[in-house]
Amino acid sequence: MLVWCIYDISKTKIRNKIVKLAQEHGLYRVQNSVFLGNIEKNDLDEIALQSEELINEETDSVYIFPMCKKDFKSVILQGQAFDKDLVSEKVKALFF
Repeated sequence: MLVWCIYDISKTKIRNKIVKLAQEHGLYRVQNSVFLGNIEKNDLDEIALQSEELINEETDSVYIFPMCKKDFKSVILQGQAFDKDLVSEKVKALFF
């Protein structure tokens, strides 16, 4: 399944652990605090469980959004914040 993982974490050490967790489970960084990937449900569950254990729920947030391929095809990319080559070409090539 196609999954977006978006986070806002105050402590660098915890943030780095979330980055490593996302990458180990097959997600690719598409922006500083945004990962995207085509992963299995058990990987999604593992990311959710481990990130919940790592973060401070009073100061941090992690959002995990599954997305169907049909909806991903209609994503609109704007602005300089995106790595347009990765997001629009390589990521689509990876998943479609």
